[in-house]
Amino acid sequence: MKRYEQERDNEEAFRTFEDLEVYKKARLFRKAMYGVTRRLPEFEKYELASQIRRAAVSLTNNIAEGHGRFHYLEQLKFLFQARGSLQELIDNLNVCEDECYLPGPEVGALKEQAKEVQRLIGGYARYLRERKFGSSLRVQEIADEVEFLSELDLLFNDSTIQPFNLLTL
Repeated sequence: MKRYEQERDNEEAFRTFEDLEVYKKARLFRKAMYGVTRRLPEFEKYELASQIRRAAVSLTNNIAEGHGRFHYLEQLKFLFQARGSLQELIDNLNVCEDECYLPGPEVGALKEQAKEVQRLIGGYARYLRERKFGSSLRVQEIADEVEFLSELDLLFNDSTIQPFNLLTL
């Protein structure tokens, strides 16, 4: 009975995506990146600034959309897309530093904020895995698409799902 009550309490604690710590931190990072775009030179308004805004919105949108999905793999797919948008934003910070749009220490502080969001994305993925499968499967950084497909294949013991070889495409 105690385990059931604990699970029920956890479910009540996460009513919407806005209650997720990962979303809250990603939202703060999105706001910080929007602040960066307002400080870019005018000629970057429709180039780099636009790209940063799209990636920043994609970060939080994917966390929200993934939270709304029923299936575990769909939730993970959106989390991984959010992580990809986060990596794009880190590269955009590199551009800002390389082009002297922002001072190095400010870029470093923003990158630290990004690392915290990345850590929370990984933690949320682990949380989803544990709710779905218990501790029998690992969620880890996946280096490439072939490894990703191998990890997905481990989730299914159904012979109707056939992995494909990316190297032969």
